[in-house]
Amino acid sequence: MITSSNNVPNEDANSPNGLPATATELVRIFDTTLRDGEQSPGATLNADEKLEIAEQLARLGVDVIEAGFPASSAGDLSAVQQIAVSVGRAPRTDNNGCPTAPPGIAAMARANRADIDQAWRGVRDAKRPRIHVVLATSDIHLQYKLRKTRAEVVDMTRRAVAHARRLCDDVEFSPEDATRTEREFLLEVLNTAVEGGATTLNVPDTVGYAVPELATANTLAGLVNGGRQVEVTINGIGERAGNACLAETVMALHTRNSMFNLDTNITKAEICRTSKLVSKLTGIPVQPNKAIVGSNAFAHEAGIHQDGILKNRRTYEIMNAADVGFGETRLVLGKHSGRNVLRWKLEALGYQISASDLDGLFRRFKDVVDTQKGISDAQLHEICAELSPSAKSMSSSRPSAVRVA
Repeated sequence: MITSSNNVPNEDANSPNGLPATATELVRIFDTTLRDGEQSPGATLNADEKLEIAEQLARLGVDVIEAGFPASSAGDLSAVQQIAVSVGRAPRTDNNGCPTAPPGIAAMARANRADIDQAWRGVRDAKRPRIHVVLATSDIHLQYKLRKTRAEVVDMTRRAVAHARRLCDDVEFSPEDATRTEREFLLEVLNTAVEGGATTLNVPDTVGYAVPELATANTLAGLVNGGRQVEVTINGIGERAGNACLAETVMALHTRNSMFNLDTNITKAEICRTSKLVSKLTGIPVQPNKAIVGSNAFAHEAGIHQDGILKNRRTYEIMNAADVGFGETRLVLGKHSGRNVLRWKLEALGYQISASDLDGLFRRFKDVVDTQKGISDAQLHEICAELSPSAKSMSSSRPSAVRVA
């Protein structure tokens, strides 16, 4: 949903929050699961749950955690403060196992002093605090929500960013509904934010208006065009249709590294663990066909696909399940499965099946799976005992990276 770029004039210098300046090959990951993600209807988290997720985001290697919106409630302020004091000050290890600094801790504020002061109270105890100022800029928002003129919005931007910068060295500015904002006015607002001291500019596609209306695709396009920070959430959760998904964005850069020539600090083996934790605590299930983290992301039932996987996993998988903490590829025995995967499964169960026996076993297997969803190991043992009683037992030598179920 959101793509950002950093305003770092000298890439060899350190940024104001102490993070190394972004080189052309590094993309910073700004995770807003605990702010925009929590705004998903029904996804409210208590302080302990937010802290647990923040700790996991730190293990994942997120560069900046947007911990919440302190002005929204006393409870959210307290939760942000707790995260700033603990996660925001705790050393961690990077994806190479080396000691590294804690993540930046950000809090969102509307463009007024009260919100900004409250955001600062939330994050000031972190080693790398950030204030994230948000102000709508599209004409429809100006007319109906803010009831302000363009000149007033420019002045609000200048005052708000300057006040935030007096408090905090790291200030991010987001023109809400940027993609429906007239371009020249958007540039005027962004330039005003930079003049006021903003260190990061975020250009959000708030309502999914940008073509092709796909959050991750637009985020990747933003990176191709010079953005060096992405704003994402775990599982893509968020208001309305959600946000760009961290897993999809990170693994797109990793899988197509030769095209993007970009990398992140994410520890990829923590991706699935983080996805499951966020799903459990928010109560928002991950759809089975969700890329990378869905239960079917590394599962295959079609016989053509299964045969390809057994011969060379790369025929149908562009990444390793283990690399994202998924575990293993799963070949599901069902009515679409072919002979090769059935033989593979029976050998994994300890049977040595002749070609002639396999024909009869395959016909009986098809009879069973045509009338039910899947087949159990016990049923396969029964079929073998009935149709191939002379099959010899042997030790399975099948690789553990592929499981037939």
